[in-house]
Amino acid sequence: MTPVLVRQHLAHAGTSHADPVARARDWSEIQERMLVPLYEAVHERLDVGPGTRLLSLGCGSGLALVMAASAGAAFTGVEPSSPARLALARERLLGDGPGSRARGDARLTDRLPTADADRPGGRPAPYTVVTAFEPIGRVAGDTEELAELLAAAAPLARRGAPVVLAGWGPPERCATTAVLRVAAKLADQDRGTVRLRPAIRDDLEEVARRAGLRPDGSGRVACPFGYADLDSALKGLLSTGLFDAAVAATDQAQVEKEVAEALHPYRRPDGTVWMPNVFRYLIARTP
Repeated sequence: MTPVLVRQHLAHAGTSHADPVARARDWSEIQERMLVPLYEAVHERLDVGPGTRLLSLGCGSGLALVMAASAGAAFTGVEPSSPARLALARERLLGDGPGSRARGDARLTDRLPTADADRPGGRPAPYTVVTAFEPIGRVAGDTEELAELLAAAAPLARRGAPVVLAGWGPPERCATTAVLRVAAKLADQDRGTVRLRPAIRDDLEEVARRAGLRPDGSGRVACPFGYADLDSALKGLLSTGLFDAAVAATDQAQVEKEVAEALHPYRRPDGTVWMPNVFRYLIARTP
């Protein structure tokens, strides 16, 4: 599937760095759909559908879960880091609106379920698929955090169940790398902020091993970032959290100015912004 350009009509860029609700909306309405080809490729490869019990770690505002639920999967979505994104996922998946995927086997939470949390009076059926779609490999420490989460989640899945990790592809195949270098340069002005770092080829395999999982195949997926205009691009990119350290080290206006300059090579004559990217995923197996 080729992603359509995000047709947002925004008066200006610059959703406040301190406004988590607005940032979550930007993620949900602009940025999250850039990863749809990744979600589709993994769901197709693992045959996600009726009979699947999916545990989604870092489910964000729930787009991948909407796709899984539409295919007939039961799911539990865990979003521990952003209450605002979790609220949007609940609105999408558990609300009463026409777009809701509410059903008895759907659950959204801010913490990993325990062994007896899903089914009162008995041990829950194990999950058959575990996904962690939030791409790692750009922020120092993100691999350690994910390894701990996967190690805790693995006992909730059946033996040999696939666990999917995602990461950025080679820098030379990710146009967004040029923009992220701006974030790294600005963040470096404040030694107390979280550091961005280049993606490492074996990041995903190393995380799987630390979590006690067995790597069992991988793939690459083209996920171009396409925006209707520069304002949409700024809002979408800043909603990822990858520019937070740069904003803390300088200020939002400075970050927006330098990111806009870095986006110039990717602007088309009609004003749209198009950045080809490749993401990588790893399928590992529970013990």
